[in-house]
Amino acid sequence: MSDKIVRGLAYNGKVNVKCIDTTELVEEARKIHDLSPVATAALGRLLTMGCIMGSGLKEDNDTITLQIKADGPLGALNAVVNSNMEIKGYVQNPNVDLPLKDNGKLDVGTAVGKYGMLYIIKDIGLKEPYIGLTPLISGEIAEDFAEYFAKSEQTPSAIALGVLVNKNGVKSAGGYMITPMPDATDEDISKLEENLKNKNYEFDDYINKYDTVENGENITMGKGRKGLGANKTSFKQGNDYGGVGKKKVKCIETGVVYDSIAECSKELNLNRNKISDVCNKRRKSTGNSKTAYR
Repeated sequence: MSDKIVRGLAYNGKVNVKCIDTTELVEEARKIHDLSPVATAALGRLLTMGCIMGSGLKEDNDTITLQIKADGPLGALNAVVNSNMEIKGYVQNPNVDLPLKDNGKLDVGTAVGKYGMLYIIKDIGLKEPYIGLTPLISGEIAEDFAEYFAKSEQTPSAIALGVLVNKNGVKSAGGYMITPMPDATDEDISKLEENLKNKNYEFDDYINKYDTVENGENITMGKGRKGLGANKTSFKQGNDYGGVGKKKVKCIETGVVYDSIAECSKELNLNRNKISDVCNKRRKSTGNSKTAYR
């Protein structure tokens, strides 16, 4: 089954539902970046969340950047999505491998790190990009986004993100985001919580059983993720990327924001003068080819 997202309303229009299958997308990312199993799971969850959020963009030039900076061995993770559901992603250390948890599952929380920040940068045609941030609570990604929506956007949501990896690659990947509407009653919310607690749905159940979503809309994933090689790396410098008084550097290809040119040069192993020239529009790119995919 091709990747797709289904969105609609349930509980008599009181609950917004988005369900997504990203198996092909995550497998493609795994192959291109040569990701370890735990890196596949972590980046796959972030890409899946990016697609869920990107499905709400309206204008052609709108983008959302999702960025995690934490103390785990994977380093920085990043995803950028546009309104056409075209997405690109990046993980700093793609070959990290960790022992499985006691329950046999991949230890994504340890790989990502439990101490760090989640950044959401929305460039939706306003004068400046909107930047939201929240501390990580587990590094498992779904829980961290649920915390972000509850605290930063005041929209409590149930979020599940999953990637199943076997010896042949990605067997399945997907997730859902379920958000009560403003007119949802306490009874509606209690019923929803009870159903989520007692029913262990597979992602395919959410995707295929359209009768569980009223007025649902089926959206095919964008094809911009094909041909995922980026030839050059471009940067933008400014003080509007989450800092005050100190200019930060944003990699245009990956969306990753660095505290300074020096940090960017160190992390990406790029010439500092070339990065400065790009930021000051003296050249278009560093000419490097290893930092991103589209």
